Amino acid sequence: MTTNRLEAFSDGVLAIIITIMVLELKVPHGSDFETLTPLLPKFLSYLFSFIYVGIYWNNHHHLFQAIEKVNGKVLLANLGLLFWLSLLPFVTGWMGENQFAANTVALYGFVLLMCALSFLFLEKSAIKHEGEESNIGQALANRWKERISTTGYFSGIILAFFYPIISLLIFYSIALLWILPDQRIENRLNQKRP
Repeated sequence: MTTNRLEAFSDGVLAIIITIMVLELKVPHGSDFETLTPLLPKFLSYLFSFIYVGIYWNNHHHLFQAIEKVNGKVLLANLGLLFWLSLLPFVTGWMGENQFAANTVALYGFVLLMCALSFLFLEKSAIKHEGEESNIGQALANRWKERISTTGYFSGIILAFFYPIISLLIFYSIALLWILPDQRIENRLNQKRP
């Protein structure tokens, strides 16, 4: 099976996730800038989650440039990723509403960890389907970014109960690691071109 329908469905789900998150930002009553101050934690939560969804969209797009065909396991792995990403609006809203309280940051980190593990499972499913010698198998042979990310998420979840702001700094340091599309895939695809 080709990847077209999977990519279109995933793009639609990610667009809906961003829409739901922005709808959580309620317009304040009043026209002075002071009425915006209580919205700052919600806006920061939205901004950070928007960046994360954008990173997943970018890397998902790059991943499927290297994947030539899918099977049922790849489709299920993709649905698993979309499930965890669909929880971002809830944990984003809860965290912003409660000014980054410890439990909210820990749950936010847990959802980010599950998104990362789901993306890793999607990669592994695609490699298993296409083979280690495929474009995707060759491009993702080195997984240092994935190891750093999962270790950071685990650490951030634990730290969230004691130092939630440090946890957020860890989570967004990981986002900076991934903000540019995965160069491993681009490099591999460029090597294959005549």
